[in-house]
Amino acid sequence: MTGTVLVTGGLGRSGRWICDCLADAGWDVVCVDVDHPGFEVDQRPNVDFRAADLTDRGQALDLAAELDPDAVVHWAAIPVPLRHPDGQVFETNVEAAYNTLTAAGRAGADVVLASSESYYGFPFSEGQDLPDYLPIDEDHPARPEDPYGLSKVTSEEIGKAIARKHGVSVAAIRPTWIQYPGEYTALLSQDDLGPADGNFWSYVDVRDVADMVRLALESSLDGFEAFLCVADENVLGRPTAEVIEEYYGTLPEKCDLDGEACAFTNEKAKAVLGWHPRHTWRDAKDEHVPDPDLYGA
Repeated sequence: MTGTVLVTGGLGRSGRWICDCLADAGWDVVCVDVDHPGFEVDQRPNVDFRAADLTDRGQALDLAAELDPDAVVHWAAIPVPLRHPDGQVFETNVEAAYNTLTAAGRAGADVVLASSESYYGFPFSEGQDLPDYLPIDEDHPARPEDPYGLSKVTSEEIGKAIARKHGVSVAAIRPTWIQYPGEYTALLSQDDLGPADGNFWSYVDVRDVADMVRLALESSLDGFEAFLCVADENVLGRPTAEVIEEYYGTLPEKCDLDGEACAFTNEKAKAVLGWHPRHTWRDAKDEHVPDPDLYGA
């Protein structure tokens, strides 16, 4: 399937990779962000730009009515919650999700929604609790305490409602800490575990994130589905259960982690979408790959 796809947050760091991937796959991409790059730029084939404040319901509805997209990738959000007031994080993310997904549903457009491993509540929680079991899957209970994680839970509930009401498919993608080739900031030495930050030393390459978005759009999904988007292994090069027990002092009673396997499982995405992560930290940490150029490529 190809056609017209709106990508909100398309000028953001990971959004640019998604726009580039979809344009390469033959989609006509409309990159939507709060600012327009200007008409003086040389637009690359298959990419156009729109400026919109998606917290304004009228702007979101008008944009979808004008362009009549076949699909919408809602990637816009405040991604760094600790640098913004709590209320701003929650209200901005939820309002933008509600407005954008409502517009998509009315247009009959299938949706890919940016969620997060923060959905579960482990990142940004004061207690740094262990999960109920390992590896964590899509069905693990969500217990967020922070406005960012709560905004992701709420956005997914909006996605379920839109799928029910309008009969479109909504795929919620839950990436863990997104890394960029040559800039693997999450890497830690084997002698210094550093903070777990609630993601249990997991990661995913931005190119694999973009590929999952593409596959979700191309798949014949029915209703709402959530997918964890994580690499197969941790970033430490050590057995995952060993480092979790070392850091937390214990393990969940149910723990089925083999070697360096990621604390989050990506088996659902593999089975349903045919997605497989192609990039590992061992190779990608020293790669020199420029960011996509949406203007003149």
